[in-house]
Amino acid sequence: MRVLLWETRTAKGFTLMELAKKSGLGKSTLNNIENQKVSPTLFQLEMIAIALDVKITDLFESEYK
Repeated sequence: MRVLLWETRTAKGFTLMELAKKSGLGKSTLNNIENQKVSPTLFQLEMIAIALDVKITDLFESEYK
């Protein structure tokens, strides 16, 4: 499963700092998720989805989606 955070964030016109403020997550945490260095928790995915006004399932790529 691949998280599509960068694609979704840029499509919505958010900078990393704007998303950090809106989601309540750290900029470095978001950067690590975008660069596939860490996998987000369900809570983090929910906070990101709320901030970007998308469904959690829109944030990942999977053949089981």
